[in-house]
Amino acid sequence: MPDVGDVLFTRSYRAKHIVISVKPSLKIRVSVPAGVKFDKAHRITEKRTDWIKKQLRKHSLSKAKNLFKELDGNELSVKIKYLQDRVAYLANCYGFQYKKVSFRKMFTRWGSCSAKNNISLNILMTQIPEELQDYIILHELLHTKIKNHSKGYWAELDILTGDAKGTQKILKENYTLYN
Repeated sequence: MPDVGDVLFTRSYRAKHIVISVKPSLKIRVSVPAGVKFDKAHRITEKRTDWIKKQLRKHSLSKAKNLFKELDGNELSVKIKYLQDRVAYLANCYGFQYKKVSFRKMFTRWGSCSAKNNISLNILMTQIPEELQDYIILHELLHTKIKNHSKGYWAELDILTGDAKGTQKILKENYTLYN
């Protein structure tokens, strides 16, 4: 698109609506649900050019640290052990039960919790301060009880962390996972 640069249009069988996203790497992606023509997605994207430009400006001015450093095997095993112990400790302190915890490098999220209460954490979180690590862990542990991001979820997370939305904002403003 002439005003904003390259835009990737992708078919998404999970999406229910056309979703435009602008990543900190200044990549623009449009997810198009099954059954919706790419022409329609293109027209909608053209109408949202001002919003896309605003997002591109915001990301280009961001001072967020891009996390991508690979850890060596020894350092990685020490940090994984610390995080495994930390998950167990926080789960015990707050009465959460989970099945297992795993670690992998993710590019779009800090963690996830499955329907079976398996927690997956982004290994890149080893590069952020411990208080933010605890926030991410508690965020995922709370999903073992509340499987959504409802107002009730955020209220409960506030009780656990003090200021969930504020901490989320700090995380977003200071660290980015995208390459």
